[in-house]
Amino acid sequence: MDFVGSWHIFEVEIQDGKYYDIETSAYIEIDFNNQGEFRFRSVTGCIDGRLTDNVKGKNVLEFTWEGSDESYPLSGSGWVWVKEPNVLEGEFRIHLGDHFKFLARRVEQKSLNSDATDTYKKCNNP
Repeated sequence: MDFVGSWHIFEVEIQDGKYYDIETSAYIEIDFNNQGEFRFRSVTGCIDGRLTDNVKGKNVLEFTWEGSDESYPLSGSGWVWVKEPNVLEGEFRIHLGDHFKFLARRVEQKSLNSDATDTYKKCNNP
């Protein structure tokens, strides 16, 4: 699976189309079941995805997510694809709100366990 692993979100496209670097704690992790979690700024969430093909014939992981911005509940959808080796491009959409495109770079396996149920347990058992 091209998407499995830990990815550092290093750029986010804001509303006016400019990119900026964001903090080192921004990440997205995806497990073998296409589930995972993410964090950027104060937004955190759990994702549930499925693989699809886009018009260029590349795999795209489309997902829904739920989480929070500090204590305010949020949900939405998004997608990621491998733009180039070890770089993801994607988008988070907040239901009835903003949307943010981002770039993420693969990081060495640090905490992602090969047991596919670990992320599911973290996201579904507070």
